[in-house]
Amino acid sequence: MESNQSGGRKIPFDINALVGLVLGAGVLTSILLLASGFAWQWMRTGRPGLDYTLPRENIVRFVSGELRSALRKEIGPIDLVNLGISALLLTPFLRVLLSLLYFAFVARNYKYAVITGFVCSVLTYTLFLR
Repeated sequence: MESNQSGGRKIPFDINALVGLVLGAGVLTSILLLASGFAWQWMRTGRPGLDYTLPRENIVRFVSGELRSALRKEIGPIDLVNLGISALLLTPFLRVLLSLLYFAFVARNYKYAVITGFVCSVLTYTLFLR
């Protein structure tokens, strides 16, 4: 699909469809992981719910720790829930990063690229906050 979003230039694809796909895939992945973790825990213990609190660390440490843990050991229900939370937290960041790359390199709309770059830098900074 071609769109005419950049002052007369033909753009080879629609960024809105791509962003919608990324957001939908991120939320769907998160829902599937969370539901699988909760269902597995329910089957294992016989009662719904988790006795669980999120660790008090920044998002980058949380996500990287969960990915390392998933690669090193057998995955359990809490791990699936943590991966679902990680997917949900990183989906908006991925959307903004994708938009930044689109505006800078495909649409060559540098005004939007600078604005999106600022938003992306703020989001990146918040990933490291505790």
